[in-house]
Amino acid sequence: MGSITLETGAGTEFIDITDRVEEAVREAGVQEGLAHIFTRHTTAAVFVNENEAGLLEDYGELMERLVPRGAGYKHDRIDDNAHAHLRAVLLGPGKLVPVSGSRLQLGRWQRVFFAEFDGPRRRECMVQVISL
Repeated sequence: MGSITLETGAGTEFIDITDRVEEAVREAGVQEGLAHIFTRHTTAAVFVNENEAGLLEDYGELMERLVPRGAGYKHDRIDDNAHAHLRAVLLGPGKLVPVSGSRLQLGRWQRVFFAEFDGPRRRECMVQVISL
């Protein structure tokens, strides 16, 4: 198992980690299997989608519409970051991606993203490669 360390720079940010996940897969030496990408943070998520500038902005705008900051959430009485927890729940903490020929088997436009919802922070994303 390997890990990816990230320094996020904004409250909400989407970071393409595909190349770093691919590197972890190569280092694991697994020809055929699965790559499990997982964050242990409750205010962050992992997802797969396209890396296009306008779409990245759309992701953030969607999250703001669905789960706006400061909308009277009960958890905000403790940490003022309920929106980040709720946004993370929508995407989930991890993704499982097939591996073949020691490469992630993503579609043409698919990329693996780390989603930050409570930054800026130092974050870690785990990559576990399972041989089949």
